[in-house]
Amino acid sequence: MPTSSPAWHGVFPAVTTQMRKDGSLDLDATAAHVEVLIAEGVQGLVLLGSLGENQALTAKEKREVLAALRSAVNRRVPVLSGVAESSTAEACRYVADLERLGVDGCMLMPPMIYRSPDPCETLDYFRTVARATVLPIMIYNNPISYGHDLTPEMFAALADQPNFVALKESSGDTRRLTDLRNTVGDRYAVFVGVDDLALEAAALGIDGWVAGVGLAFPRENQRFWELTRRGEWEQARALYRWFTPLLHLDTHPKFVQYIKLAIQECGLGVEWVRPPRLPLVDAERQRILKVIRDGVARRP
Repeated sequence: MPTSSPAWHGVFPAVTTQMRKDGSLDLDATAAHVEVLIAEGVQGLVLLGSLGENQALTAKEKREVLAALRSAVNRRVPVLSGVAESSTAEACRYVADLERLGVDGCMLMPPMIYRSPDPCETLDYFRTVARATVLPIMIYNNPISYGHDLTPEMFAALADQPNFVALKESSGDTRRLTDLRNTVGDRYAVFVGVDDLALEAAALGIDGWVAGVGLAFPRENQRFWELTRRGEWEQARALYRWFTPLLHLDTHPKFVQYIKLAIQECGLGVEWVRPPRLPLVDAERQRILKVIRDGVARRP
């Protein structure tokens, strides 16, 4: 196991997997988008998370994405992969393959199709997968989407597993951030995972942000983050007020379609998604386009 934690901090965008209209992977387009993100100053990348449509890809496709992007990034920033498998055994196989592919770490989600009410089962899953790899791990807590809530006390229970180095807090309750610090101190690097709580989370003291809408607005996203790091709160608030209607796109069940449409409107990719998701149509599409275009028109 690693003897020291990686210095994960800053903006780690949850990169979309770019696709063609027929649903096939477009690895060149994904790599081109990543180049823009790196040029704007992100400190890391999360591939194949929820926004990366992990569960809609085959096992072979996931590994193709990681191999191609790992090569394209070429160690300029850490590359993490989401782990979104349905069983403990599959998750263990996946993290072993991540080591072989040279990925820098992973963001571990709970088992996707099992919404457990039993904390013992949740803790056992995370521990078992962590012991199957030497890679550093960011634990992803999103009880709204995945039905497993890792409380501060559960993070304290997992603290003896040395390759748990960070957590992505997406419960939607900013009180959790202070409770986490009071319970586990600085044991983990704490990342916010809800875009439209980024300012509130920054004020409470976090280490990083797994960003979504910033994929379409990477320059403004990075500037906002840097303002919070410097404590320039008046300027940060002003930028956040412009950004917030766009950041709300991250907190809807169709966040993948919404954010991919924003990426397309900003000329950084295309909107195509993999079924069962479908592209936006009719009044919903026009409503989301208005939010995006209003944001572009008022762009600082």
